[in-house]
Amino acid sequence: MSTFEEIKQGIMTDTMNQPFTQRGVPPLFKASKDARIAIVGQAPGRKAEETQLFWNDLSGDRLREWMGVTRETFYTTDVIAHLPMDFYYPGKAKSGDLPPRKGFAEKWHPLLLQEMPNIETIILIGSYAQKYYLGNKREKNLTETVRNFEEYLPKYMPLVHPSPLNHGWLKRNPWFEQEVVPVLKEIVHHNL
Repeated sequence: MSTFEEIKQGIMTDTMNQPFTQRGVPPLFKASKDARIAIVGQAPGRKAEETQLFWNDLSGDRLREWMGVTRETFYTTDVIAHLPMDFYYPGKAKSGDLPPRKGFAEKWHPLLLQEMPNIETIILIGSYAQKYYLGNKREKNLTETVRNFEEYLPKYMPLVHPSPLNHGWLKRNPWFEQEVVPVLKEIVHHNL
C-alpha cells in the first residue's frame, strides 16, 4: 500500500470523518510524488462530492481558464495536486456552503505535503486557505493579499475564488486578470 493510500485510509477511519465513510463518501483530494503545484481551495461542493471530481463546476471552468490548462490536463496530470481545506462537502449554509471544518487541514495537509517534496507553488484560493497557510503574513483583507501576491511567491500564490458569484469583485479589480492571471499561467506552464 502506498503512503498516499495509507493516508487516505487514515482519513477515512478518523472519527471526525466517520459519517462520510459510513455513507460511502471517500475523501476528495489528489496527491502525487510528481506534484509540483498544489491547489488549496475551500472544500468540495455538492456536485464535486457527487461526481468525485474537484472543481467540477463553473468555478472550476474559470480556474482552469486562469491557469491556462485544459480540463483533461487539470484532472489527469500528476503535476497538479488538489488539497482542499476539507476533503468532504461540509453542507449548505444560508448563503453558499458551510466553511471547511476546523482542524481538518491542520491534521492532514502536513502529512500529504511531506510526501510531495517537489511542490514549488501552492495556489491558495480564498480566505480559508490564505488564513491557514499565510497566517499573520497576509494583508488586512483578501483583496489586498491577492493584490500583493508577489510578496508570497514562489512558495504561495493567493487568488480570489473563481466563483461566478465573484463577478462583481473581478469587475471592480481589473488588475487581477491583467497582472495576477498572467503570472499564474506562467507558473503553471513552467511546471507542466
